[in-house]
Amino acid sequence: MITKKISAFAVALIMAISVCACASTDDAAEKSDEPELSYDSTSKEESLTVSDDATQLADGTYHASFDTDSTMFHVNESLDGKGVLTVENGSMTIHIVMPSKSIVNLFPGTAEDAQKDGADLIEPTVEEIIYEDGLAEEVNAFDVPVPALDEEFDLALIGTKGTWYDHKVKVSNPTPIESKDYYADGEYTVDVILTGGSGKASVDTPATVTVENGEYKATIMWSSPYYDYMIVDGTRYEPINSEGNSVFEIPIEGFDTDIPVIADTTAMSEPHEIEYTLVFSILD
Repeated sequence: MITKKISAFAVALIMAISVCACASTDDAAEKSDEPELSYDSTSKEESLTVSDDATQLADGTYHASFDTDSTMFHVNESLDGKGVLTVENGSMTIHIVMPSKSIVNLFPGTAEDAQKDGADLIEPTVEEIIYEDGLAEEVNAFDVPVPALDEEFDLALIGTKGTWYDHKVKVSNPTPIESKDYYADGEYTVDVILTGGSGKASVDTPATVTVENGEYKATIMWSSPYYDYMIVDGTRYEPINSEGNSVFEIPIEGFDTDIPVIADTTAMSEPHEIEYTLVFSILD
């Protein structure tokens, strides 16, 4: 009888210990989950913040890489695989210059959607590229909306043969383009200093610089009627007059900075491209 009582007591004791142990284990599991959940939550929040900071760009212009899934679709060879990224009010657009006019439209989406009624196609602008060997060529350029950096997105294209093609592209590695000093829109009277060449040529000073939407354009008159074109930053510009000394409208980077240009003269037995430097300074 004593043995049975002890056995019954032992069984009851073991069951009680087991219940307590289970309860203790459950409590421990619940407690061990709390810091893990808290850590995960904090980790994700911090990661999101860092990611947002890394992808947010201040309003301005940037050089950025433009990569595609095809060697047949790329920016002009003279531009080292890059376009000009503009950021404004949280929206991003990249300006890309093509190798030719063979691409006639782009569409920010798939080829299938590009062919639907009402599809908003990206129209080209025509630009002139001057290559290192002096060859000038007119090519198409496009302004493409960029939904995100470092992420592939759909960009369909149609060529001169009328067939749409699907492509994936990615914009990455934005590098700020040094901004000009800010001047309000308007016309400014400036002093012009010309250096380079033989020293015999000159340009009229003062001259006029027009500022509009942050872009600077100078109007200059040469001391000769024989300048038939100028090249500024790789782009060729023709005279804006047909009589008298040659007059040009050219873009400039800003005031009080050296601006290298090339001017072609026909005054000699053969045309010659001559390198000059211009500096524009606002008169007090």
